Amino acid sequence: MPAFQPLSQDDQHHTPPPTPATPPMMPPNDAPLLDAYSEAVAGAVEVVAPSVFRIDVLREGGQSGSGSGFVITPDGFAITNSHVANGASRLEVTLADGRRAKATVVGDDPDTDLSVIRIVADGLVPAALGRSADLRVGQVAIAIGSPFGFHGSVTAGVISALGRSLRAQSGRLIDDVLQTDAALNPGNSGGPLVNSRGEVIGVNTATILPAQGLCFAIAIDLARFVATTLMREGRITRAFLGIAGQNARLRRQLVRRHGLANETGVLVLAVEKGSPAEAVGLREGDIVIALAGEPVAGVDDLHRLLTGERIGAETALEVLRGGDRLQLVISPAPAPGH
Repeated sequence: MPAFQPLSQDDQHHTPPPTPATPPMMPPNDAPLLDAYSEAVAGAVEVVAPSVFRIDVLREGGQSGSGSGFVITPDGFAITNSHVANGASRLEVTLADGRRAKATVVGDDPDTDLSVIRIVADGLVPAALGRSADLRVGQVAIAIGSPFGFHGSVTAGVISALGRSLRAQSGRLIDDVLQTDAALNPGNSGGPLVNSRGEVIGVNTATILPAQGLCFAIAIDLARFVATTLMREGRITRAFLGIAGQNARLRRQLVRRHGLANETGVLVLAVEKGSPAEAVGLREGDIVIALAGEPVAGVDDLHRLLTGERIGAETALEVLRGGDRLQLVISPAPAPGH
């Protein structure tokens, strides 16, 4: 075997041949991703479109208007906005298959801008209702309705924010409203906002003009509760604490220290003068975590628990103030206008 020979000095300084130039990077192929998004939107629309209708409204004095809505039961119960159906002397809907049918108002709740109507027609297709509590910011959101009378119009965007507050025409703040950049226009009111599976996650209700991309929908968890009550009783009778609030996440150490059932509660943003909340010393910054022994994870829970039966009844109220857990006793009053 030949002896190993170290490199010579000349060899050590020999310049290696130039490295071939790296070929330019090809741009990523986004077509499959865009195709998947398009398929998701188209698929969701195919699922929910048969449930969506245009609604034409005639009011006393000859005033007319239009909006949108969606069917929630096979026997004709449907959801739209209160500002669409309220005060109507005549309602007529145009279904997805082109049929026209009469409808009547079953119940109306201006405080949440929701109405339930009943359509007189056969072969109705109810929409699947999702859960707004499961939503995340950035999730795909698809609106379908009849803006300016163009029935079945579709726009798509994302959930821009959760837990917004919006003032209804009644003057009451609607809490836990969804914000989306899916374009809404007059006539979209009352139509569904859906996820990529075609499940309704909100009821389209408002836009801020002249801003673009600031559109709002009532969360379906609240809409489901209101609609169920309107179908059963025809109206919503509410108790009243006298606070404005929004959903808030609790610090983990507080959840562990107090053994709380939820990691969220209702942050008190304002306390009305002369209200039951002021009477028991509730303050801005307090977080409501339970009412009548029931955990309160958010505004929807509080709305659900403040039923007419609580009016005038001494009711346990639990709040977090700083790091302390306080036990209060409050007597809810009738909500203004109820």
